[in-house]
Amino acid sequence: MPETYSKQDLRRQDFSGLDLTGADFSWCNLSNANLSNANLAGANLSRANLSRANLAHADLSRANLAHADLSRANPSRANLQNANFSSANLFAANLSRSNLRDANLTGANLFAANMSRADLPGADLSGANLFVANLSHADLTNTTLTGASFTGANLDRANRANEDATASNRWRLVCLADLDGAAGRETVQGLPG
Repeated sequence: MPETYSKQDLRRQDFSGLDLTGADFSWCNLSNANLSNANLAGANLSRANLSRANLAHADLSRANLAHADLSRANPSRANLQNANFSSANLFAANLSRSNLRDANLTGANLFAANMSRADLPGADLSGANLFVANLSHADLTNTTLTGASFTGANLDRANRANEDATASNRWRLVCLADLDGAAGRETVQGLPG
């Protein structure tokens, strides 16, 4: 039976390397906690405070992080496939080299997030705020970007391969509308599609 930690104050706790599959951390304060290499597959972290938490190399596949605060957290190289980050705060989070395939990031705040080399095929970034985010070398293949804001974002060498014509046109329109005057605008306009 999965562990239940709901609404507990777990600041600075060390959960590194533990198997916490399906655990309930909803509404918990996990700020500055160490969850590196932990197995949190299918865990409920909705509305949890994970600010400045270390989630490097953690398995958060299918985890629910809706409305969670992950500001300045470090889930680099984490498995976040099919995770729910809807309306989550990922301000300045380090998501570099993370697996975000098919993740739900609708309405997420990714302001100044580092998503370099992140794997995002099939992810939904609808309505997400990616203001000055770093998406260099990220794989955005078949990613939903409707209403996302990329103002000032670094999209250098981001991969949009295998998109259908509709997705490609939507990408171009989103970027032209939201990157007006932003660094990298020329790069976006110059992408084939």
